[in-house]
Amino acid sequence: MRSWIEFTGTMISEVGTGNFARELSGVLKAVVPFDYTVVFGYRGAARPLDLFDDFPDEKRKVFVEDYQEGPYLLDPFFLACGNKIEAGLYRIRDLAPDRFFQGEYYRSYYARTGLAEEIGFFIEIPGNVFVVVSLMRAEKPFSAKEFRQLSELWPIVRAACQRHWHDLAAIIDNTYPASSGSDLLQSIEQAFQNFGAGLLTPRERQVVEFTLKGHSADAVGKILGISSGTVSIHRRNIYSKLRIRSQGELFSVFIETLVRNPCGTAPTKANAWT
Repeated sequence: MRSWIEFTGTMISEVGTGNFARELSGVLKAVVPFDYTVVFGYRGAARPLDLFDDFPDEKRKVFVEDYQEGPYLLDPFFLACGNKIEAGLYRIRDLAPDRFFQGEYYRSYYARTGLAEEIGFFIEIPGNVFVVVSLMRAEKPFSAKEFRQLSELWPIVRAACQRHWHDLAAIIDNTYPASSGSDLLQSIEQAFQNFGAGLLTPRERQVVEFTLKGHSADAVGKILGISSGTVSIHRRNIYSKLRIRSQGELFSVFIETLVRNPCGTAPTKANAWT
């Protein structure tokens, strides 16, 4: 069996070629086993660019195609890139809000992946771009020892990815030009600011934003400087105005709005699916 050093030599020789990302995955799997690799390029709120993945066909739809249709806007990895996170290796649970695993992004989308854990190398690229190399396990989380072992490869991963994807900003611009009339909003902040325009108040839109990102009522209250009881009242008013009954329906309406109605006006339950 090839050692990780042998894989690394091959990976370096493939920088700038179509085989680089697969060889990078081979290096990491030679150190710590895991099931899937996906590499996304993130810039602003543009649709994430799938730079590489090794999913079987039946899983690629959920992990890549469905993700790119809107749920990525609530992904802790995407949000971390938008917040200019310090480059390095992170567990998704360390970046997620307090109720992420009870929130609607997790229940309505992420749980469908069947993952036990996801960790990611965050590599900064010139032009306000991040490359995130995600390593996924279906059966059990990465141990502390395994996480440390992967962290030791950080200098190699960072340097190789920066060299290989040095022109990624231009590639993203050419793939998703601002003038293309894309139905994706220009920023996550604008997406939430416009959601429910004409129906929801600015404060209600803030409650929607932090609720969908996975914050509990207590956490939303602390962020906004109001009580958790007031947050609950806002949620009831939001449901009434949008003619929905649950956070699951709120998540669905939000994603549907992003995909089909770039102006940001939330459809009501009665017309959301027509």
